[in-house]
Amino acid sequence: MFCGKVKEFLSQKKIDFTDRNIAADETALKEIEKLGYMTTPVILVDDQVVVGFDRPKLENLLRGS
Repeated sequence: MFCGKVKEFLSQKKIDFTDRNIAADETALKEIEKLGYMTTPVILVDDQVVVGFDRPKLENLLRGS
């Protein structure tokens, strides 16, 4: 549910992103586990992590990119 909202938000803002499906991509799953997360979406903006659809945090981080 939130993955779709994040993708829609980023698309509307014309932000390029890489969509990785942890159910189909074991490497992607291992990467979020290594970051210490067991939920999705996990969004990386530069070196900052956003878990879930935290619109204010995403907007703030994207302004600084």
